Order: sequence, then C-alpha cells, then structure tokens
Amino acid sequence: MAEPNRKIAFICSKGNLDMAYPALVMGWAALGNGIDVTIFFTFWGLDLINKARVDHLEIPPIGNASMKMNMMGIPGYIGIPQIAGIIPGMTPFATALMKSKMKALGVPTVREYLQMLVDGGAKLYACKMSVDMFGLKQEDFVEGVEGIVSAGDFMDMTEGAQIIFI
Repeated sequence: MAEPNRKIAFICSKGNLDMAYPALVMGWAALGNGIDVTIFFTFWGLDLINKARVDHLEIPPIGNASMKMNMMGIPGYIGIPQIAGIIPGMTPFATALMKSKMKALGVPTVREYLQMLVDGGAKLYACKMSVDMFGLKQEDFVEGVEGIVSAGDFMDMTEGAQIIFI
C-alpha cells in the first residue's frame, strides 16, 4: 500500500513585503520535494493576491524591531531606532532597499512566485470572511487563485496537512 502524499498548508495573514516571502519560498521548496501545497490568504494577507496590491507591497520599518542597519550597508547589527520609522519616506526607502537586494539575488517578485507556485500545482484560496469584509470579488485576485472559501472549508480541504500560520 502506497503512502499518501505529504501535504502542507500555509495561512498568510499579513500583507507586508517581508511577510509575503516565507510562505512563497517554503511553498516552492515543498513543491520541489513532491509535497502538496495549499495557501490560504486572510485579512491583510489578501494583499498578496490582490491584483491592485501585489506589486505595491511595502516593508514598514516602524514596529519592525528586527530591521538592522547592515541591511542598509552599514556594518554591524545595529537596530534602526523605531523613531526613525516616522521620518517621511522611510517606508518607501526600506521597501526599495529590500526589493533591490532581492533582485540582486535573483529572487522572484511576489507576483512571479505566485505564478510559479500555481504552475507547480499549488492551490491558492482567499478567505471568504476577509473577502466579504473588504468588499472584494474573485476578479480582484491574480490569476491562479482557485476560489474564495470559508475557514471551515479550508480546514476540510487540508485535512492531514501540516498547517503553518504566517
């Protein structure tokens, strides 16, 4: 008797650029290892699949205590003072810096990663409650989002999967 295929499911609840990549990278790695991948986007995580938002995700430095100066080319691991986050232009600056570093490493954009995942067989779903709350529709999402489902439906679809909340 053959063993059932391994399954992993990610719940993406945040729409910041730095919170987009964990599920995308791990999902791609899982597909490469023959693991079934399902991703459920809820609350601000819907920005990752929203046609109008996916190419405009940002990384806000305020509230991000782990943001370090070495990311900006300054040696060492000195944290950026949180007060610096209120300086006008800091969010676009941090975002542009992260995007340029990712591009230099050859990391696909969020939109490209989503397409790679869909092409590789991953299943993408939007949370019905969040979609209703934000007044969105299926046509607001990037190609490849299979549908809008309730949390209960997601649980039924991912029975037996390892679930990771991001």
